[in-house]
Amino acid sequence: MTKSTLRVRNLVVTAMLSAVAAVLMMLSFSLPMLIPGFVKMDVSELPALLAAFSMGPAWGVLVCLLKNLLNLIVGGTTTAGVGELCNFLLGAAFVASAGLVYQRNKTLRGAVVASLLGAAVMAVVSLPVNYFVIYPVYSNLYGGMDLIIEAYQALRPDVNGLLECLLIFNTPFTLVKGLLTSVLAFVVYKPLSPMLHGRKKSA
Repeated sequence: MTKSTLRVRNLVVTAMLSAVAAVLMMLSFSLPMLIPGFVKMDVSELPALLAAFSMGPAWGVLVCLLKNLLNLIVGGTTTAGVGELCNFLLGAAFVASAGLVYQRNKTLRGAVVASLLGAAVMAVVSLPVNYFVIYPVYSNLYGGMDLIIEAYQALRPDVNGLLECLLIFNTPFTLVKGLLTSVLAFVVYKPLSPMLHGRKKSA
């Protein structure tokens, strides 16, 4: 396969994965018994992780970007774009780190290590992103930081301050989200491998 043909195939696969990721993002849902309802669970990083493993980390990050742009264009936004920005930053951290590790060791063990590391990186990155960027903007848009903290205190009255809320709720939640996405990637990667790598499926 020539370089130009490979690039075209990668662009086509990226477009397909981005569309699937945008749909998965629109299917996000709340888990109000575990975390305030404005924090959503979704597995829209799954197509981006598949792209990172099959084509390289840059393609995975591109899927994260296109997914959020599609979500803004087609689905609109209830967060003035802040939710999409957060989703992109955390998703990019996840798939870029996982993809870089997998590039160095393209084995099953390498994929496991890459996925675990990617999920951990996303969880760690979520703390400064939420604390310094996302939640300050949310507080200005939706009535102040006190209301946000009150939503966490409804689940655990003894939490005090945004940092503690993020450490107790958001960081573990983000880690679980990354681990769930990784498990799903292992389930679907092999069946989708012919499409992702441009090979014909064996009989």
